[in-house]
Amino acid sequence: MTSKAYLYLCVTALFWGANSVAGKLAVGHVSPMMLTTLRWLIALCVILAFMMPQVRRDWQKIKAHWLQLLLYGAFGFTLFNALLYSALKHTSAINAVIEQAGIPMLIFVFNFVLFRIPALPAQIVGFSVTLIGVLVTAAHGDLTSLMELEFNFGDMLMMFACIVYAAYTVSLRWKPVMHWQSFIAAPVFGALVSSLPLLWWEASIGQMIVPDTTGWIIVLYAAIFPSLMSQVLWVRGVEMIGPNRAGLFINAIPVFGTLLSVLLIGETMQMFHLVAMFLVLGGIAIAEWGRPKQN
Repeated sequence: MTSKAYLYLCVTALFWGANSVAGKLAVGHVSPMMLTTLRWLIALCVILAFMMPQVRRDWQKIKAHWLQLLLYGAFGFTLFNALLYSALKHTSAINAVIEQAGIPMLIFVFNFVLFRIPALPAQIVGFSVTLIGVLVTAAHGDLTSLMELEFNFGDMLMMFACIVYAAYTVSLRWKPVMHWQSFIAAPVFGALVSSLPLLWWEASIGQMIVPDTTGWIIVLYAAIFPSLMSQVLWVRGVEMIGPNRAGLFINAIPVFGTLLSVLLIGETMQMFHLVAMFLVLGGIAIAEWGRPKQN
């Protein structure tokens, strides 16, 4: 079961790393709230086409927990991505990478404050090592360059996004017991509904951009992979090994994002990329090695 969780979480980090690249590429081709709304609209269409039999079987459970499921969608799906895409209009990808690296620590803090679940020494060491790997990636191998970064409104949005997603991850301990298809279907509907006021606001201030060809490619990618597949795999991974352990895999996102930038945008692979990957994966390995054996 643990090896499956590792696979699920690594694939999730890969898709989310690509989502950050896609979000940066989307600037000028589709506006943030339009992208957010369309991705959930398409995701819901996929669900209606392929998952409705299971949704019907779980309908009574969905009705019993409808508000909780809609809130999962509104916060974990819509709000996080709306903040991410909006932040990338104002801040650099480097800043966004650094700020996302704080999500695992926020998960540790929320788990301790709410449930008195302490972070194990190995988890703290593992988190620290993965964070160094993220910083190496962000700084392109020169950690002194981090001192020159400037923070702006986009960075504030990104930090709020991190808080939202950490809280969503911790709250999954209360998710109702139902088939994964039904659990994803209801929050996706909530995500679509909650994105509509944001789209209306974007249109009202004259900043809505209807997707062009490039924009539609980005929308389709975001709808299928980060919206559906990643959410399913993330929920299953958290369910299998817990939020503290699963949260460390978030720090693999910038590493995958960098590698995808090399493949998709033509950036050059350098030694610091390999060093960063070694540190991130090594930090996760340290945290897993030091976990209680009964887990």
